Parts: sequence; C-alpha cells; structure tokens
Amino acid sequence: MTEIDTSVPHSARIWNYWLGGKDNYPVDEAAGDAYTAVFPGIVTIARSSRAFLGRSIRYLVTEAGVRQFLDVGTGLPTVDNTHEVAQRIAPESKIVYVDNDPLVLAHARALLTSTPEGVTAYEDLSLYEPEQILEAASRTLDLSRPTALILSGILGHVADYEQARDIVRRLLAGLPSGSYLSLNEGSRGTDPAYEQAQDAYNETGAVPYFLRPVDQIAAYFEGLDLVEPGLVSVPLWHPEPGDEDPRPIGQHGALGRKP
Repeated sequence: MTEIDTSVPHSARIWNYWLGGKDNYPVDEAAGDAYTAVFPGIVTIARSSRAFLGRSIRYLVTEAGVRQFLDVGTGLPTVDNTHEVAQRIAPESKIVYVDNDPLVLAHARALLTSTPEGVTAYEDLSLYEPEQILEAASRTLDLSRPTALILSGILGHVADYEQARDIVRRLLAGLPSGSYLSLNEGSRGTDPAYEQAQDAYNETGAVPYFLRPVDQIAAYFEGLDLVEPGLVSVPLWHPEPGDEDPRPIGQHGALGRKP
C-alpha cells in the first residue's frame, strides 16, 4: 500500500477538517486554521458545497428517478456521502466512487458501505482516465440506463481549463440520454476575499485549486439542459425551506440533463 505522508498538509484532509470530520492530522488542522485566519468564509464554502451535493442528489432520486451514481473525485468520507443520501430515499441505488488517493482509498473501503438492497463500489482511478473510469463503472452500473455523474469541487485541481472541459465531455459521452451532471466548483466574481486567500494558498506549494469565472463553469454544462434555476451560487440552488436568507458565495453549481 502507498505510504500516507502525515508530515505535509493534504487538501482532502483539510477539506475534511473544515467539514467537521476527524480524518485529518495536526499538520492539516494547522494549514486549515491558517487559511481560515485569512478567510473565515472557507468553512461556509466547504459546507455549502456539501449541502448542494446533498440537495442535488435528493432531487435526482425523488424528481428525476435516478438510481445510479458515478461520483468522481470523491474525497474523504464525511457526513451525508452520495450513497447515504441516495440510499436513504431509494435503498436500491447503486453508487460507484472514484478517487486515486491512498488516504481516501483506505477510508472509503472502511466507511462507504451500502444498504443490502443497493451497491457501493470504489474504483482506484485517476480523474485523467475518463474511459477507464467508465469501463470500471460499467462493472457495477448499467451504463445503458440514466446515470448521474457527480463532480464536486474536483475540476479546480485540473490546472488546464480545456483539459478539465475535455474530461467532462469524455465522461458524459459514455452515459446515455437522460443522464445528469451534478457539478459545483469554486468561482471567481462573487467574493474577492476568497479569491485572494485561494490564490495565496496556491502559492504555498500545496496542491493548487484554481477558482474559475462563472462562464467557464457554465461551459462544463455545454449540450445539457439545466434544471431550474440553472447555474447559481450553491446556497441559491433549491434551498431548503428552513434555510434563512441564502446569500451568494464563491462556489457555483448546477444540475444538467443529457438530452
């Protein structure tokens, strides 16, 4: 097994820390605290991204009738993972998680357990291998039936924007009509303080995450029919009845259907 380095901060573990998870080390907490000292709103962004993921999955299960999910760039399991949200409503749902991080792999195999009626599988593959991802997913999912592709905060790690778009296109090309893309990413144009903090973080030598203008995030959905209200800051996408006065943040998301 690949050795897990606990001496340097790790983006998935820092995100886990911001989400209130326990799968992190002092070095990650220190890096997370240093970031929040500059931009406290990052915790809101992390939790709002997670909440959007949950709301989009609930929509997919209840409104769109989707029972198959391909979650690429899973990150560390925390609360309300894709399979938990989907199988809570439809226990027969099938979920394939994809990541290629040894830490994520170790935790996922222990924690991402399915209902008896459904299936949860984990594939150790890179985001940069779309065809291999689809081939592996087809061992668990019936890719002739509508499938939801989940890309939650992962494409910002792809430095080249056109390469990121190509990854989305190739993954969607392997899914049939009636499939969906649930995507949310860090965005530019809403919160200058977030942009400044993230740009500074990227200069530290840590694994960078690139915030992108909203029109570039919109282009990931090219050829898809967007579910209302379209691409918006994530708190504004189907807010729960109890959500008080949702405000825009530097994280945009949408749900699109493949015609």
